Order: sequence, then C-alpha cells, then structure tokens
Amino acid sequence: MLEDKILVFRFKRGSRQALCRIYQKYESSLLTLAVNLLAEPSMAEDVLQDVFISFVESVDRFELRGSLKAYLAKCVANRCRDYLRKSKRNRIVSIDDAAEIVSDANEPIQLAILSEELQRVSRALTELPYEQREVVVLHLHGDLKFRAIAQLQQVTVKTVLSRYRYGLNKLRSILNGEVSE
Repeated sequence: MLEDKILVFRFKRGSRQALCRIYQKYESSLLTLAVNLLAEPSMAEDVLQDVFISFVESVDRFELRGSLKAYLAKCVANRCRDYLRKSKRNRIVSIDDAAEIVSDANEPIQLAILSEELQRVSRALTELPYEQREVVVLHLHGDLKFRAIAQLQQVTVKTVLSRYRYGLNKLRSILNGEVSE
C-alpha cells in the first residue's frame, strides 16, 4: 500500500515510469476480473484500457484513500457493467482465452490437470447469475471487502453476503455434479 501511494504521488508529478509500474502491477489481476465478468476477452481488454485511460485523465483529482487495487477493481467492475448494458450479454468465457496461465507445474500432466480445472471453474462461473458472479469475483479476485461491494452494487451488506453464499453454494453444487457424472 505504501508503494502504491508513492507510485501515485510520482505519477501525479509526471512520472511515466510510475504509471507503467502501476499498470504492470495490476494488469493481470484486473484483466482476470474483467474476463470473469464479461463475455469476450477483447471486451475485457477494452475495459482495462478504458479504466487506465480514465485513471490517467483524472489523476489530478485522484486521492488514494485505501487500496489502489480495490479502487481499480471497482472501476473495472463499473466499466464491465456499462459494457454489459450496451451489449446486453450476460455470459462469460474461459480465463484461458484472456491471458496465458503461468504455473509452477513442471510436468505436462500437471499443466493439463490445472488447465482442465480452470476450465471447469470458468464454466461453472458462467452458470451463476451476474450479481452472484460479480460478488464472488470481486471478493476473490478483486480483494474487495463486502462493504465495498455493497456500495458498488448499491445494496446492503447482507444482500452481498447472501449473493456470495448463494454463489459459492451453486458453484459447489455445479462442480460436485460434474465430478459425480
């Protein structure tokens, strides 16, 4: 968090390197977040670019009051909603389509297993209602607190907790159903 404050301070004073470091630091997780909320990897990339363009344009007015990652994740979620409203789509693609997955696995068989597991989870996420998917993804990938998600979705914290619980239960049900088949 201290590094983020320093980077924002430097960027406000014109440092391109600071902006590059912010982008490099959060690109992967923000892209994963956008891909899990949208239907197409190209749309997710557009969202990420739009968020950083807006960030650059508003940096003079920007005040970092918490986590930079959480702030950028909220921006991504809001922009994803805008894209979904425009396109009227509500499905998701595999994370494999968004970015190459880096793994510690050295054996080809381990890579195949990890890839298959990620595809199963991605398919299961597509079956969740968007509100539940957004809560699950923002909390797990975006590291947002439930209170922040509630503010973002303009609902109560209890509603967010319910969406999270129902989403996880449905994911468990879907994934357990795939295992038993």
